[in-house]
Amino acid sequence: MLGRTIGELIDTEGLQAPFLFTAEMLRSADITLGNLECPISDRGEPEPKTYAFRAPPAAAESLVFADFNLVNLANNHSLDYGPLALADTLEALTAQQIQTVGAGMNEAEAYAPAFLDVNGLRIAFLGFMDVYPSDYDYRKWEASPDAPGIAWAHETRVRDSVLSAKAQADIVIVLLHNGYELMHQVTAEQQKIAHLAIESGASLVIGSHPHVLQRIDTYQNGLIAYSLGNFVFDNFLFPPNYSAILVVELSPQGVESYKLVDIIISLNGIPQIIPHEFHP
Repeated sequence: MLGRTIGELIDTEGLQAPFLFTAEMLRSADITLGNLECPISDRGEPEPKTYAFRAPPAAAESLVFADFNLVNLANNHSLDYGPLALADTLEALTAQQIQTVGAGMNEAEAYAPAFLDVNGLRIAFLGFMDVYPSDYDYRKWEASPDAPGIAWAHETRVRDSVLSAKAQADIVIVLLHNGYELMHQVTAEQQKIAHLAIESGASLVIGSHPHVLQRIDTYQNGLIAYSLGNFVFDNFLFPPNYSAILVVELSPQGVESYKLVDIIISLNGIPQIIPHEFHP
């Protein structure tokens, strides 16, 4: 989340500020991806909800500094400042050659896969959200044929999207934004959607939204990381400020291996790798 305190640091200390202590590791990967929990814009008005985030335009360059290739926008903050800010976000990321999934200016864009070709592997990415209503009804953010929005994790949508993507790629990775905030326990709905994605042909499911680490499962021939907690996110103390980077090795057969690199996040939102976990 590159707004609030992080946005101020980008403006005052430079675009490298959010990833100052983690960029070296992030750059070492063939592909680096994450969940972008805010629009990148200076336009729009905040939605009437408890937390409305927005990052400054320079935040897109911060992602470039850390070598991000792709971000998921299917989350409960991408439309915090309305469709104008979402449009700015898509434009800013495209200008920096960062691919997006999970949101778009219409239904087709929101549900469309992104593709990256690395070391002879063609990898497809999809993003979906299913967040329980709390202070705000996020279902109205679902993209429609003629309106911008996010990709909702309907079972039929997830299944059909994964099947279609698998027909066009060697590997499918699904990014899910669901579950309950600040709960370490995986919900039945999280498990059901993740299992459906694997059954439909995905090799890897990566979750976000709970703000804390949740368990990692192997299921059939796939790997499910239900929640990786926070990364760049301010104003959290323990346990949400303890998290991890997931490092995965892929082959044409799927996930060959994985490891977690522990991180600790300062109150201003800047993550640092816990030294003994970093093996370059």
